[in-house]
Amino acid sequence: MKFVDLVEIYVKAGRGGNGAVSFRREKYVPKGGPDGGDGGRGGNIILKSDRQLTTLLDFHYKNKYIAEDGRPGKGGMKTGSNGKDIIIKLPQGTVVKDATTGEVIVDMVEHGQEFVIAHGGNGGWGNTHFATPTNQTPRKANPGLPGEERNLLLELKLIADVGIVGFPNVGKSTLISVISAAKPKIANYPFTTLTPNLGLVRISETESFTVADVPGLIEGASKGKGLGLQFLRHIERTRALLFMLDGLSPDPKADYKILKNELKFYNKDLLNKKKIICFSRIDALLPEQIEELKNIKFREKDVDTFLISSVANIGIEELKYKMWSLINDKQ
Repeated sequence: MKFVDLVEIYVKAGRGGNGAVSFRREKYVPKGGPDGGDGGRGGNIILKSDRQLTTLLDFHYKNKYIAEDGRPGKGGMKTGSNGKDIIIKLPQGTVVKDATTGEVIVDMVEHGQEFVIAHGGNGGWGNTHFATPTNQTPRKANPGLPGEERNLLLELKLIADVGIVGFPNVGKSTLISVISAAKPKIANYPFTTLTPNLGLVRISETESFTVADVPGLIEGASKGKGLGLQFLRHIERTRALLFMLDGLSPDPKADYKILKNELKFYNKDLLNKKKIICFSRIDALLPEQIEELKNIKFREKDVDTFLISSVANIGIEELKYKMWSLINDKQ
């Protein structure tokens, strides 16, 4: 399935039905009073979040949603029927913005959350509302009101507990495939991952957490190089970040600094999240090289460092339980 996380759509609620001008027609009653009914309400446009959805792809094929108009009133005080509502299902975690102003209208973060994004117009009053002692045969009724319409920008931000960031081909997708049931594309060349991957990591039968990886960052991503920063929105909601560094890199500290700088440019608040640093592919290192990695000192004193190999299953369980404890630490 193609991953799409940013689309624009148009929504228009239904117009209210017109009120009716009508008079009673009864035998032996030559001048019956007004009995025109009110028009029905126009249909609403309702957004509903669904955790089963993971992409906004469907909105590329259908991006206009127009609800049904209300029916007009009838004689005999009969109110017109309301227009049918339209329910638009969105992936959980979709931010809905006004496409013109960029203002956030609603953040659909809860499964099953509903929000009326465009209200249908009210139906018009029938002529029964306009009868007075001096005007007992009113020939006036109100038209239905138009429904709301607007252009919306839908921006999907995956909801994950831990976000994994690192250079291309450093092993992020391999780690997710080992600790979860996710099956991302894995190959030995840069930018294998072209879309974020989301995996569910089970700790026990009743406990689990989610991890998401971001397609590889490179130096200059904030200026549009590589895949740029287009997928970093997917780690904005995470509670912790896992910085994955290549154990074979000649200068892991410099790599770490580059990653932090690119995140800072995108959103400096990302660096305030809890962090873990891990070196990957240690199965390809000599013992003395592993010791060198263990002796590397980073500025953050409270950040734990792990040495792992997803292929050889080295350090994976320790890392998994550290991520679990980190996101459950209330401090």
